[in-house]
Amino acid sequence: MTTTSAPANPRSRVILASLIGTTIEFYDFYAYATAAVLVFPILFFPTGNDTTALLASFAVFGAAMVARPIGAMVFGHFGDRYGRKATLVASLLTMGIATFLIGLLPTFQQIGWLAALLLLVLRLCQGFALGGEWSGAALVATENAPTGKRAWYGTFPQLGAPLGFIIANGLFLIINFALPHQSDPALKSEAFLSWGWRVPFLFSAVMVIIGLWVRLKLVESDTFKKAEDKGVIRKMPLATVFRHYWKQLILGTFIMLATYVLFYLMTNFTLSYGTKPSSEAAAAAAAQAAAEAKGLPFDAAAFAAQFYPGQGFGYTNFVLMQIVGVVFFGIFTMVSGPWADRIGRRKLLIGVTIAIILFGFTFPVFLGQAAGEPGAFALTQSFLILGFLLMGLTFGPMGALLPELFPTNVRYSGSAIAYNVSSILGAAVAPLIAVWLWAAADGSSWLVGIYLSAMAVLTLIALILSPETKDRDYEDDLGIAAQPQL
Repeated sequence: MTTTSAPANPRSRVILASLIGTTIEFYDFYAYATAAVLVFPILFFPTGNDTTALLASFAVFGAAMVARPIGAMVFGHFGDRYGRKATLVASLLTMGIATFLIGLLPTFQQIGWLAALLLLVLRLCQGFALGGEWSGAALVATENAPTGKRAWYGTFPQLGAPLGFIIANGLFLIINFALPHQSDPALKSEAFLSWGWRVPFLFSAVMVIIGLWVRLKLVESDTFKKAEDKGVIRKMPLATVFRHYWKQLILGTFIMLATYVLFYLMTNFTLSYGTKPSSEAAAAAAAQAAAEAKGLPFDAAAFAAQFYPGQGFGYTNFVLMQIVGVVFFGIFTMVSGPWADRIGRRKLLIGVTIAIILFGFTFPVFLGQAAGEPGAFALTQSFLILGFLLMGLTFGPMGALLPELFPTNVRYSGSAIAYNVSSILGAAVAPLIAVWLWAAADGSSWLVGIYLSAMAVLTLIALILSPETKDRDYEDDLGIAAQPQL
């Protein structure tokens, strides 16, 4: 029976706590993602080969995705056993401390490959923390939502993704512009490579303090309290979810797959592709200048052997273009919530996923021209807007759909594991696969688009096999209690 009792937390507190926490967490995560393209290949992985250095940087970026399911299991266990509040505070602290320490790391030029190892360790800590953050924030939002508005409330933790992206990249952009290259403010300066890149990581400490202040004011939801009162809290929720809800885990993992692949292609891959010089001559000149500035030899033949072109927009210009696209990401994230409450999560996501499949085939059309060619800017900006618009429509309903697949006593564990195992299949390997396909296609993007479409087909199959969860009653769906506790 559906309850109409007042929620344990005021509406404004629920919205702010779910929004600000994920904004901070995603800000920290994207600060690394941006640095992984701009500075880490130079400062932590100077292999002498641009492609190898970028792949090494992306590999460490992807390593965090491997840590995320571990974080999901650990934080999910405590969240289902003892409540959501303490778990959310712990995940925020872990992410904040790891991000702050990245801003203090010595580079390869100072301590050699130990710098890369320390970066990897802190990156794993970031992934571990994010593994527990998203699901807890989604549960705070949806378990406190009014009747019929669960998807709408579930979009607020999702909104943290575009907000975190805009804040992190905007800060990088401001710092880079304030420390311009001698000849072109759109290029990275020596000061930016020396210390400017550290500022966004150190700034996260301020944001974490604000987030902790908000989250410490939360109380547990009535739904979780009812599960405690009914005696359905499990001693080992992880064992319960794997034993009894393994089908939901598989479906949730693949439902999230296209979302992950789309997002990391629209952020990491496009930043690499959009800023890479469009001609070998321009790229060689830039590489030679960078080598001479560091007193290093430049091997033109070796450079030519590993060269693959991009669009050559320049960092500043392209990040501004991405930010414009992410604004649409945020808008359509919020649009998706009321839409999913009205017509259902499954119906909406099936339509959006079909659109993503078709979008994958448009990559060579939108990204086929270099900066300076007629229509290149308009086509690329349209591509970013369309891609991020689809991202908002597919990401927004996930805040409600994944938690709704599981009952209260394993909801944290189940939704967190599905969300974060999908990060390995989608986000961890997407930048690596995209760079490899980019090189294999001699600098064209068409294979990357086919990759996105193929992953979206898998998501479409999972959605077709999944139930509609719009009318699931949290108050009645407390979980298995009749069997001996696990």
